[in-house]
Amino acid sequence: MKGRPRLTKEQRERLAKLAAMPNDQIDTGDIPERVNYNGPVYIGLIPGPGKKKSVTIRLDDDIVKWFKKQGKGWQTKMNWVLRLYFASHRKTGVKVGRP
Repeated sequence: MKGRPRLTKEQRERLAKLAAMPNDQIDTGDIPERVNYNGPVYIGLIPGPGKKKSVTIRLDDDIVKWFKKQGKGWQTKMNWVLRLYFASHRKTGVKVGRP
């Protein structure tokens, strides 16, 4: 997994404990508040398993153009957006239908 930091056993255990906790019980008090910030926001997600699968997918043209404008690594960024969506919905069991 080139470019991704390896987590220690202790870090993996801490993340597993956090993942098992309800969101309202997680203390986020030590996270500084961002005020008047309009730059990019990077969410610290746990990397995926590292295996990639090539797929054919039909996406709206404006979405593809926007990601391509992000420059090198645009497909990786798109994958992270999907991973964030996945991470925010997987525990709730919510089945997401057509918008």
